[in-house]
Amino acid sequence: KVYCPYPRCSALMSKIEVLGNAANAFAGPQQVGARKCTKCHGLFCLNCKVPWHSNMTCYDYKKLNPYQCAEDAKLKSLATRKSWRQCVKCNHMVELAEGCYHIYCRCGYQFCYTCGAEWKNKKATCRCPIWDERNIIHNEHNQGRPY
Repeated sequence: KVYCPYPRCSALMSKIEVLGNAANAFAGPQQVGARKCTKCHGLFCLNCKVPWHSNMTCYDYKKLNPYQCAEDAKLKSLATRKSWRQCVKCNHMVELAEGCYHIYCRCGYQFCYTCGAEWKNKKATCRCPIWDERNIIHNEHNQGRPY
């Protein structure tokens, strides 16, 4: 399924509907991926799911517009303030509450929480410390919570 990227429309279209309609595709190397919404007829990029970015590759568009909406920028700002990290493989946000800095993401990717370097064969590829005592020392009377 594909949603129209225009907020006033947001029509839900099947990929078959969007890809199968020959009149929907545009010829020429500059417009690969350009499609028309079946409801509002607005042009959009099938590859990046955003309004059509003419004369610009998807890569260039994403460099100039890293956030598709204001909420993305707000989340990134919150993540920076809270020192969250983002998995480079699946983009899942991770918060270290306790334990070592070796992160095993839900997608299976392993990385250093401090610098983001990949772990290979269960070993760090960076020189960052593996833990901070404040994250691993627990008080028996504190029911497993860090000091």
